[in-house]
Amino acid sequence: MEVTSRYVTIKHHITGSPKQSDFEVKTANLFLSLDTGSNDVLVKNLYVSIDPYQLNRMKEYSASQMASEYALAVLPGQAINAYGVGRVIASANPSYIKDDMIVGLIGWEDYTLVRGKDVIMIRKLDSTEFPLSYHVSALGLSGLTAYGGFFNVCKPKKGETLFVSAASGSVGNIVGQYAKLFGCYVVGCAGTKQKVDLLTDKLGFDAAFNYKKTTDLNSTLKRYFPDGIDMYFDNVGGEMLEAAVANMSMFGRVAVCGVISEYTDAKRRAGPNMTEVVYKRITIQGFLASDYMNDFGDFLSTTSDHIQNGRLHVIEDISHNLESIPLAFEGLFAGDNIGKKIVQIADN
Repeated sequence: MEVTSRYVTIKHHITGSPKQSDFEVKTANLFLSLDTGSNDVLVKNLYVSIDPYQLNRMKEYSASQMASEYALAVLPGQAINAYGVGRVIASANPSYIKDDMIVGLIGWEDYTLVRGKDVIMIRKLDSTEFPLSYHVSALGLSGLTAYGGFFNVCKPKKGETLFVSAASGSVGNIVGQYAKLFGCYVVGCAGTKQKVDLLTDKLGFDAAFNYKKTTDLNSTLKRYFPDGIDMYFDNVGGEMLEAAVANMSMFGRVAVCGVISEYTDAKRRAGPNMTEVVYKRITIQGFLASDYMNDFGDFLSTTSDHIQNGRLHVIEDISHNLESIPLAFEGLFAGDNIGKKIVQIADN
Protein backbone atom coordinates (compact mmCIF):
# COMPACT_ATOMS: atom_id res chain seq x y z
CA MET A 1 0.00 0.00 0.00
CA GLU A 2 1.16 3.52 -0.82
CA VAL A 3 0.40 7.08 0.21
CA THR A 4 0.74 10.10 -2.06
CA SER A 5 2.77 12.85 -0.44
CA ARG A 6 2.79 16.44 -1.64
CA TYR A 7 5.93 18.44 -1.00
CA VAL A 8 7.02 22.05 -1.47
CA THR A 9 10.20 22.65 -3.44
CA ILE A 10 11.99 25.49 -5.21
CA LYS A 11 11.75 25.83 -8.99
CA HIS A 12 15.21 27.39 -9.18
CA HIS A 13 17.83 28.90 -6.91
CA ILE A 14 16.55 32.08 -5.28
CA THR A 15 18.23 35.47 -5.50
CA GLY A 16 16.92 38.34 -3.39
CA SER A 17 13.61 38.15 -1.54
CA PRO A 18 11.63 34.92 -1.98
CA LYS A 19 8.31 34.99 -3.83
CA GLN A 20 5.51 32.47 -4.03
CA SER A 21 6.34 32.02 -7.71
CA ASP A 22 9.77 30.62 -6.75
CA PHE A 23 8.07 27.50 -5.35
CA GLU A 24 5.95 24.64 -6.60
CA VAL A 25 4.15 21.67 -5.08
CA LYS A 26 5.12 18.22 -6.35
CA THR A 27 4.05 14.72 -5.37
CA ALA A 28 5.80 11.46 -4.54
CA ASN A 29 4.49 8.01 -3.62
CA LEU A 30 5.67 6.38 -0.39
CA PHE A 31 5.21 2.74 0.65
CA LEU A 32 3.45 2.15 3.96
CA SER A 33 5.26 -1.16 4.42
CA LEU A 34 8.84 -0.56 5.56
CA ASP A 35 11.72 -3.01 5.26
CA THR A 36 12.26 -4.96 8.47
CA GLY A 37 15.60 -4.04 9.97
CA SER A 38 15.81 -0.72 8.14
CA ASN A 39 14.92 1.25 11.29
CA ASP A 40 12.98 3.62 9.03
CA VAL A 41 10.00 5.59 10.37
CA LEU A 42 7.21 7.07 8.23
CA VAL A 43 5.72 10.23 9.69
CA LYS A 44 2.57 12.16 8.84
CA ASN A 45 3.53 15.80 9.29
CA LEU A 46 1.24 18.03 11.34
CA TYR A 47 3.12 21.26 12.08
CA VAL A 48 6.27 22.57 10.37
CA SER A 49 8.54 25.48 11.15
CA ILE A 50 9.04 28.39 8.74
CA ASP A 51 12.45 29.98 9.31
CA PRO A 52 14.46 32.74 7.58
CA TYR A 53 17.70 30.70 7.51
CA GLN A 54 16.10 28.39 4.95
CA LEU A 55 16.58 31.11 2.32
CA ASN A 56 20.36 30.65 2.47
CA ARG A 57 19.84 26.97 1.67
CA MET A 58 17.87 27.93 -1.44
CA LYS A 59 20.57 30.18 -2.89
CA GLU A 60 23.04 28.94 -5.46
CA TYR A 61 25.73 29.58 -2.85
CA SER A 62 25.85 30.71 0.76
CA ALA A 63 28.72 30.29 3.22
CA SER A 64 26.20 28.76 5.64
CA GLN A 65 25.76 25.76 3.32
CA MET A 66 29.30 24.62 4.10
CA ALA A 67 29.22 25.36 7.81
CA SER A 68 26.38 23.24 9.20
CA GLU A 69 24.63 20.00 8.35
CA TYR A 70 21.37 21.77 9.23
CA ALA A 71 21.96 24.37 6.49
CA LEU A 72 22.88 22.18 3.52
CA ALA A 73 21.96 23.49 0.08
CA VAL A 74 18.53 22.63 -1.33
CA LEU A 75 18.39 21.79 -5.04
CA PRO A 76 15.44 22.66 -7.30
CA GLY A 77 12.91 19.84 -7.17
CA GLN A 78 14.25 18.50 -3.88
CA ALA A 79 12.11 18.14 -0.75
CA ILE A 80 12.96 20.71 1.93
CA ASN A 81 13.52 19.40 5.43
CA ALA A 82 12.41 21.45 8.42
CA TYR A 83 11.75 21.15 12.13
CA GLY A 84 8.26 20.06 13.06
CA VAL A 85 5.82 17.75 14.80
CA GLY A 86 4.23 14.66 13.28
CA ARG A 87 2.57 11.31 13.95
CA VAL A 88 4.13 7.94 13.17
CA ILE A 89 2.02 5.98 10.67
CA ALA A 90 4.47 3.12 10.05
CA SER A 91 7.67 2.03 11.75
CA ALA A 92 10.45 -0.50 11.29
CA ASN A 93 12.21 0.98 14.31
CA PRO A 94 11.75 -0.66 17.73
CA SER A 95 11.79 2.76 19.43
CA TYR A 96 8.64 3.92 17.63
CA ILE A 97 5.20 2.47 17.06
CA LYS A 98 2.20 3.58 15.04
CA ASP A 99 0.52 6.75 16.37
CA ASP A 100 3.54 7.88 18.40
CA MET A 101 3.88 11.66 18.28
CA ILE A 102 7.35 12.86 17.33
CA VAL A 103 9.21 16.15 17.04
CA GLY A 104 12.34 16.83 15.05
CA LEU A 105 13.61 17.08 11.49
CA ILE A 106 10.78 16.29 9.09
CA GLY A 107 9.87 18.39 6.04
CA TRP A 108 7.66 20.78 4.10
CA GLU A 109 5.61 17.80 2.92
CA ASP A 110 2.61 15.67 3.85
CA TYR A 111 4.73 12.68 4.89
CA THR A 112 8.41 12.26 5.71
CA LEU A 113 10.26 8.96 5.49
CA VAL A 114 12.85 9.24 8.24
CA ARG A 115 15.63 6.84 7.31
CA GLY A 116 17.17 4.67 10.01
CA LYS A 117 20.43 6.62 9.92
CA ASP A 118 18.50 9.87 10.49
CA VAL A 119 16.21 8.70 13.32
CA ILE A 120 18.59 10.43 15.73
CA MET A 121 17.10 13.68 14.37
CA ILE A 122 13.65 12.96 15.85
CA ARG A 123 12.42 12.17 19.35
CA LYS A 124 9.19 10.89 20.84
CA LEU A 125 6.78 13.37 22.41
CA ASP A 126 5.63 11.80 25.64
CA SER A 127 3.87 14.84 27.06
CA THR A 128 0.47 16.15 25.96
CA GLU A 129 0.59 18.97 28.49
CA PHE A 130 0.88 21.70 25.83
CA PRO A 131 -0.50 22.26 22.32
CA LEU A 132 1.57 20.39 19.73
CA SER A 133 2.57 23.65 18.04
CA TYR A 134 4.43 24.75 21.19
CA HIS A 135 7.00 22.04 20.45
CA VAL A 136 7.80 23.84 17.19
CA SER A 137 7.98 27.28 18.83
CA ALA A 138 8.80 28.05 22.46
CA LEU A 139 9.60 24.42 23.34
CA GLY A 140 11.38 23.76 20.04
CA LEU A 141 14.47 25.10 18.31
CA SER A 142 13.30 28.72 18.47
CA GLY A 143 13.10 28.46 22.24
CA LEU A 144 16.43 26.64 22.47
CA THR A 145 18.05 29.31 20.29
CA ALA A 146 16.78 32.01 22.64
CA TYR A 147 17.82 30.05 25.73
CA GLY A 148 21.31 29.16 24.50
CA GLY A 149 22.00 32.58 23.05
CA PHE A 150 20.88 34.50 26.10
CA PHE A 151 22.29 32.36 28.90
CA ASN A 152 25.42 30.98 27.24
CA VAL A 153 26.48 33.76 24.88
CA CYS A 154 25.14 36.91 26.54
CA LYS A 155 26.05 35.53 29.98
CA PRO A 156 23.66 37.88 31.81
CA LYS A 157 24.01 39.37 35.25
CA LYS A 158 20.98 40.54 37.16
CA GLY A 159 20.30 44.24 36.58
CA GLU A 160 22.15 44.43 33.26
CA THR A 161 20.69 45.99 30.10
CA LEU A 162 19.64 44.08 26.99
CA PHE A 163 18.69 45.25 23.52
CA VAL A 164 16.87 42.79 21.23
CA SER A 165 16.35 43.41 17.51
CA ALA A 166 13.43 41.78 15.65
CA ALA A 167 12.06 41.44 19.15
CA SER A 168 8.57 40.30 18.15
CA GLY A 169 9.95 37.43 16.05
CA SER A 170 10.17 33.75 16.87
CA VAL A 171 13.39 34.03 18.90
CA GLY A 172 13.50 37.67 19.96
CA ASN A 173 10.24 37.63 21.91
CA ILE A 174 11.42 34.66 23.98
CA VAL A 175 14.84 36.21 24.64
CA GLY A 176 13.19 39.34 26.00
CA GLN A 177 10.93 37.31 28.28
CA TYR A 178 13.84 35.23 29.61
CA ALA A 179 15.74 38.44 30.30
CA LYS A 180 12.88 40.03 32.21
CA LEU A 181 12.44 36.87 34.29
CA PHE A 182 16.17 36.99 35.01
CA GLY A 183 16.00 40.59 36.22
CA CYS A 184 17.34 42.62 33.29
CA TYR A 185 16.28 45.93 31.77
CA VAL A 186 15.03 45.04 28.27
CA VAL A 187 14.36 47.14 25.19
CA GLY A 188 13.27 45.69 21.86
CA CYS A 189 12.65 47.00 18.39
CA ALA A 190 10.09 45.87 15.81
CA GLY A 191 8.56 47.13 12.56
CA THR A 192 4.95 48.02 13.42
CA LYS A 193 3.01 49.71 16.23
CA GLN A 194 1.12 46.45 16.84
CA LYS A 195 4.38 44.59 17.43
CA VAL A 196 5.82 47.35 19.62
CA ASP A 197 2.67 47.38 21.76
CA LEU A 198 2.84 43.57 22.12
CA LEU A 199 6.38 43.81 23.48
CA THR A 200 5.54 46.31 26.20
CA ASP A 201 1.89 45.54 26.96
CA LYS A 202 1.93 41.74 26.94
CA LEU A 203 5.52 40.50 27.07
CA GLY A 204 6.77 42.90 29.74
CA PHE A 205 9.62 44.64 27.89
CA ASP A 206 10.61 47.85 29.67
CA ALA A 207 10.46 49.76 26.38
CA ALA A 208 10.24 49.20 22.64
CA PHE A 209 10.41 51.27 19.47
CA ASN A 210 9.49 51.05 15.79
CA TYR A 211 12.78 51.08 13.91
CA LYS A 212 10.98 52.05 10.68
CA LYS A 213 9.97 55.35 12.31
CA THR A 214 13.51 56.05 13.49
CA THR A 215 15.80 58.21 11.37
CA ASP A 216 18.84 57.89 13.66
CA LEU A 217 19.32 54.47 15.29
CA ASN A 218 22.41 55.62 17.15
CA SER A 219 20.70 58.46 19.00
CA THR A 220 17.57 56.35 19.57
CA LEU A 221 19.58 53.68 21.34
CA LYS A 222 21.46 56.31 23.31
CA ARG A 223 18.13 57.59 24.57
CA TYR A 224 16.99 54.15 25.74
CA PHE A 225 20.41 53.16 27.10
CA PRO A 226 22.02 56.33 28.51
CA ASP A 227 24.56 54.23 30.44
CA GLY A 228 25.21 51.80 27.59
CA ILE A 229 24.03 48.38 26.37
CA ASP A 230 25.47 45.45 28.28
CA MET A 231 24.05 42.78 25.96
CA TYR A 232 22.76 42.91 22.39
CA PHE A 233 20.84 39.95 20.94
CA ASP A 234 21.17 40.44 17.20
CA ASN A 235 18.67 38.97 14.75
CA VAL A 236 19.19 41.58 12.05
CA GLY A 237 22.83 42.56 11.41
CA GLY A 238 23.57 45.56 9.19
CA GLU A 239 22.98 49.08 10.44
CA MET A 240 21.31 47.80 13.62
CA LEU A 241 24.47 45.96 14.65
CA GLU A 242 26.51 49.06 13.88
CA ALA A 243 24.34 51.26 16.08
CA ALA A 244 24.18 48.74 18.92
CA VAL A 245 27.98 48.34 19.08
CA ALA A 246 28.35 52.13 19.09
CA ASN A 247 26.23 52.18 22.26
CA MET A 248 27.70 49.15 24.04
CA SER A 249 29.09 49.30 27.56
CA MET A 250 32.58 48.20 28.48
CA PHE A 251 32.88 44.41 28.18
CA GLY A 252 29.54 44.26 26.36
CA ARG A 253 28.43 41.01 24.73
CA VAL A 254 26.77 40.57 21.36
CA ALA A 255 24.98 37.30 20.57
CA VAL A 256 24.63 37.06 16.78
CA CYS A 257 21.63 34.84 16.09
CA GLY A 258 20.80 35.98 12.55
CA VAL A 259 21.42 38.66 9.94
CA ILE A 260 18.08 38.76 8.14
CA SER A 261 18.81 42.21 6.68
CA GLU A 262 21.58 40.62 4.60
CA TYR A 263 19.77 37.44 3.52
CA THR A 264 17.94 39.23 0.73
CA ASP A 265 20.46 41.99 -0.03
CA ALA A 266 24.16 41.25 0.43
CA LYS A 267 24.98 44.88 -0.44
CA ARG A 268 23.37 45.99 2.83
CA ARG A 269 26.25 44.59 4.83
CA ALA A 270 27.49 46.95 7.50
CA GLY A 271 30.15 46.41 10.10
CA PRO A 272 30.62 47.70 13.63
CA ASN A 273 33.31 50.22 14.47
CA MET A 274 36.17 47.88 15.37
CA THR A 275 37.86 50.56 17.46
CA GLU A 276 34.79 50.44 19.71
CA VAL A 277 35.06 46.66 19.85
CA VAL A 278 38.74 46.76 20.81
CA TYR A 279 38.73 49.53 23.39
CA LYS A 280 35.44 48.53 25.00
CA ARG A 281 36.56 44.86 24.92
CA ILE A 282 33.28 43.83 23.33
CA THR A 283 32.64 40.14 22.65
CA ILE A 284 30.76 39.35 19.42
CA GLN A 285 29.81 35.69 19.02
CA GLY A 286 27.73 33.86 16.44
CA PHE A 287 25.99 30.65 17.47
CA LEU A 288 23.51 27.98 16.35
CA ALA A 289 20.80 26.18 18.28
CA SER A 290 22.65 22.92 17.65
CA ASP A 291 25.51 24.22 19.83
CA TYR A 292 23.25 23.78 22.85
CA MET A 293 21.57 20.44 22.26
CA ASN A 294 23.27 19.15 25.43
CA ASP A 295 21.28 21.78 27.34
CA PHE A 296 17.96 20.71 25.80
CA GLY A 297 16.73 18.92 28.92
CA ASP A 298 17.37 21.93 31.18
CA PHE A 299 15.89 24.27 28.58
CA LEU A 300 12.74 22.17 28.22
CA SER A 301 12.21 21.83 31.96
CA THR A 302 12.79 25.52 32.68
CA THR A 303 10.70 26.81 29.80
CA SER A 304 7.84 24.37 30.40
CA ASP A 305 7.67 25.55 34.01
CA HIS A 306 7.59 29.21 32.95
CA ILE A 307 4.76 28.52 30.49
CA GLN A 308 2.81 26.34 32.91
CA ASN A 309 2.91 29.05 35.55
CA GLY A 310 2.03 31.90 33.18
CA ARG A 311 5.42 33.57 33.37
CA LEU A 312 6.22 33.14 29.68
CA HIS A 313 3.81 33.81 26.82
CA VAL A 314 3.93 31.69 23.66
CA ILE A 315 3.45 33.85 20.56
CA GLU A 316 2.64 31.90 17.40
CA ASP A 317 1.51 32.85 13.89
CA ILE A 318 -0.05 29.74 12.33
CA SER A 319 -1.11 29.32 8.70
CA HIS A 320 -2.96 26.26 7.43
CA ASN A 321 -2.46 23.75 4.62
CA LEU A 322 0.72 22.74 2.82
CA GLU A 323 -0.02 25.07 -0.12
CA SER A 324 0.32 28.08 2.21
CA ILE A 325 4.02 27.41 2.90
CA PRO A 326 5.41 29.60 0.05
CA LEU A 327 3.28 32.59 1.11
CA ALA A 328 4.21 32.03 4.76
CA PHE A 329 7.89 31.95 3.85
CA GLU A 330 7.63 35.06 1.66
CA GLY A 331 5.88 36.85 4.52
CA LEU A 332 8.83 36.34 6.88
CA PHE A 333 10.90 38.74 4.80
CA ALA A 334 8.10 41.30 4.62
CA GLY A 335 7.71 41.30 8.41
CA ASP A 336 4.21 39.81 8.25
CA ASN A 337 4.61 37.37 11.14
CA ILE A 338 4.24 38.07 14.83
CA GLY A 339 5.99 35.45 16.92
CA LYS A 340 6.85 32.01 15.58
CA LYS A 341 5.70 31.32 12.02
CA ILE A 342 4.29 27.81 11.69
CA VAL A 343 2.23 26.02 9.06
CA GLN A 344 -0.25 23.38 10.16
CA ILE A 345 -0.32 20.77 7.40
CA ALA A 346 -2.84 18.36 8.92
CA ASP A 347 -5.05 18.01 12.00
CA ASN A 348 -3.86 14.63 13.23
